[in-house]
Parts: sequence; structure tokens; C-alpha cells
Amino acid sequence: MKKLIVTGDDFGASVQINEAIETAHVRGILNTASLMVTGAAADDAIARAKRHFDLHVGLHLAVTRASAMLPSQAIASIADVNGYLPERLGMAGVRFFFLPVVRRQLEAEVRAQFAAFAATGLKLDHVNVHNHMHLHPTVLGLILRIGRDYGLRAIRLPYEPGMSVWLKPWVALMRRRLRKSGVAFNEYLYGMRHSGHMTRKRVLELVNGLPHGISEMHFHPATGAWAGMEAGMANYEYAAELEALTCDEVTGALNMQGVRLVSFASLT
Repeated sequence: MKKLIVTGDDFGASVQINEAIETAHVRGILNTASLMVTGAAADDAIARAKRHFDLHVGLHLAVTRASAMLPSQAIASIADVNGYLPERLGMAGVRFFFLPVVRRQLEAEVRAQFAAFAATGLKLDHVNVHNHMHLHPTVLGLILRIGRDYGLRAIRLPYEPGMSVWLKPWVALMRRRLRKSGVAFNEYLYGMRHSGHMTRKRVLELVNGLPHGISEMHFHPATGAWAGMEAGMANYEYAAELEALTCDEVTGALNMQGVRLVSFASLT
């Protein structure tokens, strides 16, 4: 059977993203959202989520390229004076692995974000990480250990068929650790290679070639640009992604292919 989770990431980063995710849920196929609790519009996202009992919400943990939850003076080794987490992913990964003081502060920040999600009163559907940084073994280890205290039951596996060869060993390691921990996960993820460009044409191609098993397709829809957006997101096709999520052609293709929409919660 072909099963598909349709997720909107960065929920809470801006009102424009929140508007699009809510619209894609009400009028389209989106059934899951990943909440960035440190986002500028997190409160708005939480209020929208509570209006829709059938929207499955997880934690979109941020350890890079986003605002931190803790004050900058408490995590000075991983955040700048403005409380912004590392911009350079590679350098951040090296420091997370080798520097004990960095790992301690990273642990405190991860726990603070889990606690912030718990304080919303929303049920934790899943966890994933901004920029897919949970492929990093240190970050994944913290999620698995801390997540047990907050009801963690499912995590996104960032495996997209045809992905870069150098990422595959990290995916294999992550898959083994998730199985050993008894945490549920998807088998395939679509939207990594075309992040921000999941247009109707591309989504139709993916749906028509969807493998048997559990897939996740993640999107970054928005109703427009916003202040403080990441530089790398400036060319994202927000409107086209929202259109793909709400058009009848995509819905029809899912039906034709016998694809069943599911959530992470249904995997546990």
C-alpha cells in the first residue's frame, strides 16, 4: 500500500507561512505541520492549530539558521548576541560533535524547545529538525534522549531516493538508531532536492512515481515574503507550493494511484 504524509514545515516562522499551511489543510491535502516554537509567529501558529483538531502537529526543532529559545547569554557558544543559531551548517556540525561546552548548551536548547512545545498543549505528532540537522548523530542522540521525557514516538527520516551519496551512510546510521530506539519513521521523504520548488508539475510527477510504503512529502508554502526570512529562501516558489497543495489535479492523482493519506501518529 502507498501511504503518504503531507507536511508543511516552518509553521510559526511567519504569519504568511501560517496562513498558507492553514489554507492547505482546510482546502487541500496537507494534514501535518511542523511547528517552529522559536519562530516569530509561533503563537499565531498554535492558535491556528488548535482550531483544527485533525491537523497533526510536530516539533520543527531549530539548532541552526533560526532564533534560539534560550537567552543568548545562556548559550553563548552556539548563538550570537542576538540569539541567532549558527548559519554555517558544516562548522556547526563539527562543533556539536567535538566541543563539550557546545554539546551542553545544545542539549539545554533542545530541551527548552521540547518544553516549549509541551507548554502549547498540542499533542506531539513527530519531530524533525530545521535544515535536516538530525542527520547529525549528536543532534539525533539528544532528540532520542530528551524526547522520551516528552512523549516522542516518531521522527522524520530524511531519505530521498537519488539523494547525494555522501548522505547515505548518515541516513543508514539514523535508520538503525531509530529502529533500536523503537521510534517510528517514514521510509521516504520528498522535497529535499526541490525544497521551496514543489510545484504542481513536480508534485504530480512524484505522486505518479510514489513507491509502496510510507512516504512523506514536505512543503514550504507561504502567502508572501516576510521580514527576517532566510537568505536561501528568497527564491522559493511559495505560491506555487500552496497551489500544488490545493489543486484538484493533485488530489485526483493521489486517488488514481491509490495513495492513502496518513500521519506519523498512525505509524506508532
